[in-house]
Amino acid sequence: MKLEICANSLQSALNAQLAGADRIELCNQLSVGGVTPSLGLLKAVKEKIAIPVHVLIRPRSGDFNYSDDEFEQMKLDIELCKDLGFAGIVSGVLQEDASIDLERTATLIEISNPLSFTFHRAFDCVPNPENALEKLIQLKIDRILTSGQKEKAIDGLELLKRLKSKAKDQLIILPGSGIRPANTSIFKEAGFEEIHTSASVLVKNKLPFFDNTEQRVSDAETISEIVSIIRKEV
Repeated sequence: MKLEICANSLQSALNAQLAGADRIELCNQLSVGGVTPSLGLLKAVKEKIAIPVHVLIRPRSGDFNYSDDEFEQMKLDIELCKDLGFAGIVSGVLQEDASIDLERTATLIEISNPLSFTFHRAFDCVPNPENALEKLIQLKIDRILTSGQKEKAIDGLELLKRLKSKAKDQLIILPGSGIRPANTSIFKEAGFEEIHTSASVLVKNKLPFFDNTEQRVSDAETISEIVSIIRKEV
């Protein structure tokens, strides 16, 4: 089993690498579910991180139905990530009815090629996940990041297992959201090839009134615990 850490900063990425994570999903603003990282963060991570990094391409928080201008921005961001030499892209687009926008998602996949492509947790909004899985298999993506359409992946475990069974070896179902040392073994025993977590802890806000936005950083100790569970022989 591989461990992907959702890192929202250079420090989070460094902690993930130090603690033995297999891969990083890089983003900004974890408090809103993540958005595309800045150019400065991309360059810093590319310079200091040796393990594979997949970059989240999401131009804003909120829904996943984007304007033409937002979609053009996404395409430019993917091209930038390719030029910088990253290993993968994490993205996806939905229609107004929350079904997958197959045309736009296919365009993002084409631009991303030959990088790995993960369809992100927009999948947890689709009205028919098993049908959506079939569509994404047809698009030949590499994996789907999903919590099983629940707030936490452990609560969506039954759907996650059904999706995994249905996907077979055509793509990877990547469980994510709320995975911690206490429940890692459940996903390992269920046979998932990869898991995703931020493994983050809250950083105390030192400003008395300016910004109350929650700040989190991926915790090396927590990541190490998860890695130990993953690699422990049964």
